Amino acid sequence: MIKVEAIIRPEKFELVKEALAGAGFVGLNVVNVTGRGVQKGVTYVGRTGERTSVEMLSKVKVELVVGDKDVQRAVDIIVANCRTGNIGDGKIFLIPVADVIRVRTGERGEKAL
Repeated sequence: MIKVEAIIRPEKFELVKEALAGAGFVGLNVVNVTGRGVQKGVTYVGRTGERTSVEMLSKVKVELVVGDKDVQRAVDIIVANCRTGNIGDGKIFLIPVADVIRVRTGERGEKAL
């Protein structure tokens, strides 16, 4: 099993959520986060010409745990729905999961997903 953590643009979240659900990936967690990467923030120019720099940008972290055979499919769905080709599209982290236990039934492993 693999935990897929995707840091994405907030405006892409609904697309990703619907696409993942349509492919059968309904269990996920979402956290609003702020951070920066290669983009290093943005600079806005107001109507008066005043510049405002924002270093820490709002992003959304989507987390889901999938079986080993489903990892590439989940990644492909996230990339297809988040890629704009511009800096700031996000990152996906793949983290091994040793075990999963469903609290309600005690089921373990992929049966608990």
